[in-house]
Amino acid sequence: IGEIREWPLGEICWYFTDSWEQFRISGIIDVIDGSSLDPAKLQQREKAWFASSVKSRSQYLGQSPGVPVANDDHIKDVHIDPSAGPVDAYCLLTLDPEKVDYVNLKSNQRLMFTRTQEGDEFNDWMAEKVSP
Repeated sequence: IGEIREWPLGEICWYFTDSWEQFRISGIIDVIDGSSLDPAKLQQREKAWFASSVKSRSQYLGQSPGVPVANDDHIKDVHIDPSAGPVDAYCLLTLDPEKVDYVNLKSNQRLMFTRTQEGDEFNDWMAEKVSP
């Protein structure tokens, strides 16, 4: 999380095997944790928390990922109140897209969508056909 806050550029990628299409979406990542001062972001974090299953939520109460496990007793001892809001360890990451790279491997077509910016505000999207 610290690295993301320091360098918030990120990319997500989806590939659809049936249609042979790929979307690469790049932009700015925002980390929303319990210390956020923005009520709308905190509400978004809470909504995402409750959209997860109780079993998924309970994973945030366990040990840190990658820590050796001596036995599985700690898993049995983890209980979460289903109506309780997000725990401190839960962060929501959002991606504000600036560029979408679309490739259709069946038609050998590639489009690059880029958001235009004036000053501090983003405006419209521009599309450009590029070589695959």
